[in-house]
Amino acid sequence: MQHIPATSGRSFEIPAEPLAVPDAVKERLRLLYVAKHARSAGGADAEDGTHAVYHAEIRDVLRDIGFDLRVADDYRVLFERPEVDFVFPLLNRGGFLNSEMMLPLLCNRLGLPYLGGGPIIRGTSDDKHLTKLIARSRGIPTADWAVYRRGTAVDPARCPRAERYVIKPNASSASWGVRAATDWAGVRQAVAEIQEEGHDALVEPFITGHDIEVSIITRDGRPLILPTMIVEQEDPADLRSYSEKRDLSCGARTYTIRPFLEAARLPAIEAAALSMMEEFAPFDYGRFECRLDVETGAFQFLEVNLNCNLWSRKTISMAARLGGWTHRELIETILCESLRRNGLIDRASAGSTGRFEAVEPRRPLPVPA
Repeated sequence: MQHIPATSGRSFEIPAEPLAVPDAVKERLRLLYVAKHARSAGGADAEDGTHAVYHAEIRDVLRDIGFDLRVADDYRVLFERPEVDFVFPLLNRGGFLNSEMMLPLLCNRLGLPYLGGGPIIRGTSDDKHLTKLIARSRGIPTADWAVYRRGTAVDPARCPRAERYVIKPNASSASWGVRAATDWAGVRQAVAEIQEEGHDALVEPFITGHDIEVSIITRDGRPLILPTMIVEQEDPADLRSYSEKRDLSCGARTYTIRPFLEAARLPAIEAAALSMMEEFAPFDYGRFECRLDVETGAFQFLEVNLNCNLWSRKTISMAARLGGWTHRELIETILCESLRRNGLIDRASAGSTGRFEAVEPRRPLPVPA
């Protein structure tokens, strides 16, 4: 395994070998890949930007690994049971509220095993208010916030006190729908706009700083932290936008993703990540995110991102590469662990050999009428 030393003296070597799916499994396992841009030619999309590139890349990686692959870009492929054994779901944003839960629900209805957390876990992680409640319950530093559900009073007494606010859909991803305000009038207007668009609104103080991202996968049934990264902005007072994160903006990139080297703060952040992710296990892969305040040096929990972006140019893949794993090895390791957890392969030996044996697929559970 590649060993990459850090300038802080910390090694980025991942303390485990990547896994490989046995040839016997690849020969007989029929894998269904579902993503909005699963049939993309590989170019950027006018609305979703490089998300289309990402979906095409994962499809090609799965084929390169050697799976007998079926590809779909619509939920309807799972309205009736397809002739497949396992589902790789990436159609997370379906254009309606709580769509994050749809593919796991459809798979559960059909008794099909799938990659990632179950629907209730996915829904909980998608609800930023609920994840903040969990973080608080575990003693993880979390800035005050308020959620204004649709149909409830927009009470100013519940709003945290701050000089600057971030207002966003409670289930936002990639900063979609994010707004800023500096007073209650601005907050109230932003909340009203978000609710009119059909979403619950979350309000929290803006923290001048940088995002810290801790990527976690499962290895041998245990959580494995990949090298922790920092999304360092040129101006820590800037509010990152959806167009920036999806590479839709024409301007130069205003941030850098690099390894987080502050040894004094890293143990507390990674301990918080491990504690928080216990609440969502088993989830196969995901990301813990917090905000590092440049003025105080303290960190505040932001959100959990299960089934996070696996594109080779995003955080979890960059972290794996820093630790010596290729992008394909990361994808294959995540899949191996999920296949083992779902009873589709068995480990042939203990330790870090990465060898598995094939087993017959489980029959689907009967679904009550």
